[in-house]
Amino acid sequence: MATDNEILHAIMNGISFTGTKKKKEDPNKVKTKARGKKYYTGAHGSGAAKHKAEIRQKVKNRPSQRKGR
Repeated sequence: MATDNEILHAIMNGISFTGTKKKKEDPNKVKTKARGKKYYTGAHGSGAAKHKAEIRQKVKNRPSQRKGR
């Protein structure tokens, strides 16, 4: 429990809620988008992702979506 001194300090100065310090990432760590790409292409095994990837492929192959018509 808080002491009378701490309560008085909080009343007079207010309470500051600060977040925790975040860990710095290792600068030598390689950042990749491999996991996202696997999901996007449906390669990770999810039926829904495979279905979405199939639809994206169909849209991509439409004549109206191709470059250099």
